[in-house]
Amino acid sequence: MIERYTLPEMGSIWSDSHKFESWKAVEVAALEAFESQGTAPEGVAEQTRSAACPTPDEVAEREAVTNHDLAAFVDVLGTNTGSPASGWIHYGLTSSDVVDTAGGLLLRDSADLLLDALAALFDVVKAKAVEHRSTYMIGRTHGIWAEPTTFGLKLAGWAFELDRDRHRLEDARTAVTVGKISGAVGTYAHVSTDIEASVCASLGLAVEPASTQVTARDRHAQYLSTVALVGASIERMATEVRHLQRSEVGEARESFGKGQKGSSAMPHKRNPILSERMTGMARLLRGYAQVGLENVALWHERDISHSSAERVVLADASTVLHYMLVKFTGLVDGLVVDEDRMAANIESTNGLIFSQAVLLALVESGLSRDEAYRIVQRNAMAAWNGEGALRQLLADDENVQLSSEELDACFDLSRILDTSAPVFERLSQLG
Repeated sequence: MIERYTLPEMGSIWSDSHKFESWKAVEVAALEAFESQGTAPEGVAEQTRSAACPTPDEVAEREAVTNHDLAAFVDVLGTNTGSPASGWIHYGLTSSDVVDTAGGLLLRDSADLLLDALAALFDVVKAKAVEHRSTYMIGRTHGIWAEPTTFGLKLAGWAFELDRDRHRLEDARTAVTVGKISGAVGTYAHVSTDIEASVCASLGLAVEPASTQVTARDRHAQYLSTVALVGASIERMATEVRHLQRSEVGEARESFGKGQKGSSAMPHKRNPILSERMTGMARLLRGYAQVGLENVALWHERDISHSSAERVVLADASTVLHYMLVKFTGLVDGLVVDEDRMAANIESTNGLIFSQAVLLALVESGLSRDEAYRIVQRNAMAAWNGEGALRQLLADDENVQLSSEELDACFDLSRILDTSAPVFERLSQLG
């Protein structure tokens, strides 16, 4: 991922230096296991651990000869280690034993970082939901005025979705936190299951129960699909911010820093640039998820059609989502909520957003549903056309047999707080 969208914590996980350190950790763990079995001489694991980890430049220089990055890494590590350990490095292993097992470490650490960032976003959204529990606003369906709601209720829906995302990401973390030390086609012909168990246990990984030359790629597809789904959640929230920031709505907007410029041409502009960025980046994540699905089907025990793509998508997907989570957390935390504009927009509806309450009250008074619907619709269309407020039009309609108190109850915003209370009770139980 380009530097612009790479935050240092995730960038360090996917750096070449850290990848080679992870490869080395697998090689050392394998040597420790062979030592404990009595296969390898005592001390070779510690000798290898103490040796300098190959640098990206050293591996690149050697790879120019080997045309194989793992083989180049093993060569350099052997040179840095010296005898007798160098002769035992990579004993009984195939490249994917190291690459996939180390990959399990990288994906686990990435998932942990994403889970931390997701938790931070959840906390901010939940706090905002509670803060704006009684901030009334227009609910909209199809982009058109619907019934009244509260901004807090809208945010509560976001919080529940983020909680579901957390569970999905935890499952994906479990799926990718595996390793395999089973040899060229997964038969353990030259390395025992005890070695595999020892290596994976020492690294904190589960064992792939039936590997080929690689760990199964449905695991990576699950991870990438989950990352894309979390990105889609952020996109849904960002899209709402974009709509609320529209000039004609103006109910919420991204914060605007001192000295910030919204447009190079129009000085008045304050655009939802970060929300729009989230939308674009979510598209990237969906593309990465597609690559993960394509990588599930490999030839026989393995080909490398997945390898080149994974070098890009696993790192980039993790990096992009981490960036999105951190930046969107800041957006929500600094979101400017214009409660006065929300109230003014409610007033501008001339009471139309209370039409269903009136409909139901008329049904309860004894009218058929169709009769009640036609009465309310006729008066609502008059209100749409600027002929007055719906409350007064209904009061003047001889077909509306409701008392003034009954009509007032239909147009009372406060009832939303009572009816939506169960949602906030459920939200309070999330942590």
